[in-house]
Amino acid sequence: MTFVDDVREAVRSIPAGAVASYGDVGEQVGAGARQVGRAMSLLDENVPWWRVVYADGTPPSCHGGRAPVLLRDEATPMRGMRVDMTRARHRWTP
Repeated sequence: MTFVDDVREAVRSIPAGAVASYGDVGEQVGAGARQVGRAMSLLDENVPWWRVVYADGTPPSCHGGRAPVLLRDEATPMRGMRVDMTRARHRWTP
């Protein structure tokens, strides 16, 4: 399994209505946030990319800026235009 595969599987495991930061995904797969961002750019549309946000809850602006709409469609807790990280952050079980 490659690093990109590890990122893909971690992102796929984030349930609807929840998010993880790039750093959270990095902790899960043993990498830094920037490395996760690079790997995310290599993933296809079948991966719920909108569930990976910046540490302050700001959704990604890629894919035509569709992330806020997709997050709201999944009833992800928001505070204005940002995800409420206290309520929405996904925690992987060990």
